[in-house]
Amino acid sequence: MSAEERLAAYLLGPLPEAPAAAGAYAQVVVAGGLAFVSGQLPLSGGKVRYTGAVGPENASEGREAARLCAINVLSQLKAEIGSLDRVARVVRLSGYVCSERGFAGQPAVMDGASDIFAAAFGPRTHARVAIGVASLPLEAMVEVDAIAELAQP
Repeated sequence: MSAEERLAAYLLGPLPEAPAAAGAYAQVVVAGGLAFVSGQLPLSGGKVRYTGAVGPENASEGREAARLCAINVLSQLKAEIGSLDRVARVVRLSGYVCSERGFAGQPAVMDGASDIFAAAFGPRTHARVAIGVASLPLEAMVEVDAIAELAQP
């Protein structure tokens, strides 16, 4: 089963269309066998679906936001390289979580993103950072970027 088939089974449907960039930058840059995916927001249908700060009361919503960000990372990768089967492994995820003062649950929020990558690529784990921040573009709750190693064609 391909990465896209595994992911479609997990998501109960195909990957959505890759969102347009919110500024003057590339969504994905491929260099030296690596794909660098720009920060992705929890966008769906052209709108930010999760806004505001994450705290103890809405950490599960933050996890869903991270999940949607990861889906968008994979949509961007597929749009750039043609097939997720070209991904040898995800090297690193960086997660930025708009956090209420004193909230320290960023790693649990970012597990939502890691779960999406595990569904697509199996148990091949990645390095990860989960950083609490005061604000994000478009008032998004979470932003996720990634570095992936590409298989040789």
